[in-house]
Amino acid sequence: GVLAYLASAQATSVIPEQDAEPGKILHEARSGEMAALGEIPFGRYYGSVDSTPLFVMLAGAYYERTGDLAFIQAIWPHVQLSLRWIDTYGDVDGDGFVEYARHSTKGLVQQGWKDSADSVFYDDGVLAEPPIALCEVQGYVFAAKRMAAQLAMALGQPAEAAELWRQAEELQRRFEATFWSEKLGTYVLALDGQKRPCQVRTSNAGHCLLTGIASPERAARTAHTLLSQDLFSGWGIRTLASSEVRYNPMSYHNGSVWPHDNALIAWGMARYGFKEPVHNILTGLFDASLFVELHRLPELFCGFVRRPGEGPTLYPVACAPQAWAAGSVFLLLQACLGLSIHGAEERIRFAGPTLPEFLQEVRIENLRVGKATVDLLLQRHPQDVSIRVLRMEGQIIIEKLGAGQMPTRAVNPQV
Repeated sequence: GVLAYLASAQATSVIPEQDAEPGKILHEARSGEMAALGEIPFGRYYGSVDSTPLFVMLAGAYYERTGDLAFIQAIWPHVQLSLRWIDTYGDVDGDGFVEYARHSTKGLVQQGWKDSADSVFYDDGVLAEPPIALCEVQGYVFAAKRMAAQLAMALGQPAEAAELWRQAEELQRRFEATFWSEKLGTYVLALDGQKRPCQVRTSNAGHCLLTGIASPERAARTAHTLLSQDLFSGWGIRTLASSEVRYNPMSYHNGSVWPHDNALIAWGMARYGFKEPVHNILTGLFDASLFVELHRLPELFCGFVRRPGEGPTLYPVACAPQAWAAGSVFLLLQACLGLSIHGAEERIRFAGPTLPEFLQEVRIENLRVGKATVDLLLQRHPQDVSIRVLRMEGQIIIEKLGAGQMPTRAVNPQV
């Protein structure tokens, strides 16, 4: 699968032309003529600051979902190499934050998910100078170390687990002290090479809820900011607030709306129990889908404000279908339901499940947990969502938590 392929393609040496360094995880691989001739560096290219911590997060998510410890044991050396890259090559200047600066002259200037050359800038619109530490990347590293700690415990390595957990807590402390902006009411986009903050309001900060690095109070303020008129278009959260200097609703990353970005933010909001904003996002994107071909969400659409009786303005060259846009629908629904699956425990958990007004019921069929399967019917009521088991083969524990029981943090494996 994906984890095995990425592990097999993990960089083992420094190759500046590919932005490759030992332990770094692949950004992309292409097999076309331009890649074969070296006209572009993407035959096997590693210019991504977030792919490596995301690889570790995926390993943790895979184990939680499946309980497949044998596979985790097989890729554990690659997880450890990834963690080593984070602490060495990833932290260029040793300040405790992961940052990037390209080495390939043909590579990407910006190496976060918003990889347009003009996507990282100061509040006056001037482009930031590298190396650049993005706010969401620090969250990815935080989550990666916590999830790696839980994997280490499962593998019988308590000392390594404790150290990884300690590192995550230290990163969280430094992150809150450095990236929070009272002026913005959210986290700054990034720090530049001189540690000057990029004081602009972007969707990037929403990913800090996804990973759990945000404190509960600041998570609430960030969620409020993301749903403000400057950021929420009516269809979804814009990549950049309309009040910022570089805002352009027809740009790729400076004012457009990306379904996958919104889904990740919504999942983060749900982690902290903020279900009404999740409903707003799901409803906006569902309504947008009614205006597009086959009701299929595109890669992105323009960030113009929603107008009565009109659909979203489509981005002319957006990919449709696109994998992460298609996947956003399922994550949005999962966020509403607070659905998590714990393979090792043979457990399905619904934490504070809710449904938006337009959606009366959801039927989930052939949901597999280990060797067991279950069909579920979830129905919205005025004060609650009921869960009914329609069919079960094998044994699965179905657990429903109330809204006040919403788990917002990973559990310290040492406790």
